Amino acid sequence: MTNLVIRLAPHERVLLNGAVIENGDRRASLSVRTPNAHVLRLRDAIHPQQANTPVKRTCYLAQLVLSGDAVPEDARQPLLRAIEQLSQVFTDNDSRKLLEDATTAVMDAEYYAALKALRALLPREARMFASAPQ
Repeated sequence: MTNLVIRLAPHERVLLNGAVIENGDRRASLSVRTPNAHVLRLRDAIHPQQANTPVKRTCYLAQLVLSGDAVPEDARQPLLRAIEQLSQVFTDNDSRKLLEDATTAVMDAEYYAALKALRALLPREARMFASAPQ
């Protein structure tokens, strides 16, 4: 994850290698130059009790690696299995591309990119649940 540029809004917080960093009163940009740095915007973080759908649970797995709460090697297979299960439900071309991107990112140990691709599925999942008969 070298050369990742994070643009922060005023007072926005980000988790960087386990340390919470809060921006000041003005917009700012951080350039992460360290390879394999773990970065998570706290506004994007999913809390454990919010991981109540298949996509959210899969995002949460990737997030655990980024927060340093899971060892990447231990999370890799469960994350790949979860992505594979999602591919059984999300069959449209756009979703398949996102899942393919997430899989590639996990295989390359790029968990931020995996989380980004998976988060793009959240609105689709919400629409699926909203349209399901009750």
